[in-house]
Amino acid sequence: MGTVFNTLSRAGRAMMFVALACAALPAATQAHAERLKDLAQIQGVRDNPLIGYGLVVGLDGTGDQTTQTPFTTQTLANMLANLGISINNQAAGSSNSQSSLSNIQLKNVAAVMVTAVLPPFARPGEAIDITVSSLGNAKSLRGGTLLLTPLKGADGQVYALGQGNVAVGGAGASANGSKVQVNQLAAGRVTGGAIVERAVPTAVSQAGMMQLDLNDMDYDTTQRVVAAIDNAFGSGTATALDGRTIQLRAPADPQQQVSFMAQLQNLEVRPGQAAAKVILNARTGSIVMNQMVTLQSCAVAHGNLSVVINTQPVVSQPGAFSNGRTVVAQQSQIQMKQDNGALKLVNAGANLAEVVKALNALGATPADLMSILQAMKAAGALRADLEII
Repeated sequence: MGTVFNTLSRAGRAMMFVALACAALPAATQAHAERLKDLAQIQGVRDNPLIGYGLVVGLDGTGDQTTQTPFTTQTLANMLANLGISINNQAAGSSNSQSSLSNIQLKNVAAVMVTAVLPPFARPGEAIDITVSSLGNAKSLRGGTLLLTPLKGADGQVYALGQGNVAVGGAGASANGSKVQVNQLAAGRVTGGAIVERAVPTAVSQAGMMQLDLNDMDYDTTQRVVAAIDNAFGSGTATALDGRTIQLRAPADPQQQVSFMAQLQNLEVRPGQAAAKVILNARTGSIVMNQMVTLQSCAVAHGNLSVVINTQPVVSQPGAFSNGRTVVAQQSQIQMKQDNGALKLVNAGANLAEVVKALNALGATPADLMSILQAMKAAGALRADLEII
């Protein structure tokens, strides 16, 4: 019985076609107009990450093993002390001076990290979603309840308080060493589980001026955005500071600013053509190109590698008058074969469809195409920037 692994297999070629399928679509002669809210954002209007440390209780025996996570018992002791309950034997009048923390065996409590995102213009009293993730070795957070947890910002100030029942999307069961699990059990969410306690000051306009930041740096797109804004609100409203930042003259009245920003974000702008780029994902074997990629004529030598593994049953007989018994073992033979690579001519491609056609003619897999594209870039035949992620 033989198993053949070939880098030029039909499945490998199919992966290549999938990786380049989006690139083979006909390219539009001109980019479609997009709303300005999809191309840029107002400077100062941003989210703020929050983080906190807390406890999840009420677990069905799936909490932390406290012998390996001592911080769980320490946190529990501090929380109980704040509630007026002491678990120290000496404080209770016992002659034993050793703390009973080491004797606590918790199964229904888990230490967790709580994260959230504070949206712009959030006001005290608003509810935001939070994510709860196990910090220790808890098996599952399913069915647990997050106790009151302060959520702090980068400045160390408390901006929200989180608490609530944790919703876990996974499920699992184990018995006698067997385990079945679907999705992740060590993390969950609490919808609306945090209440905002402090607002973040947001300065959108200063002295009647505000700034617009493009998502991607492009001088052509910046000039088109400035022209569209001046055409809609009058000459001199927008001034390009660099290839990403645009300064705007905004109304001084806050109500007029809201109307101005609403009209601004709905402006349609035709962005400039992006730079030629090829994205290589070394982990998944994905290759994506944009429509600006072109090829120059070049020659490529590419050989294939085949690995053949033959496994045959071998009968082992015991010696005469011995207490052994006949057994069947498996013996494998591995052979490696590398064919000579033929030097193939890759024709120059004027557009993306011709580039894909030229690369497909090589019959290489995505993994091999990564090496080929890097070699083409080094030789100056690939007119694009290579980015490996």
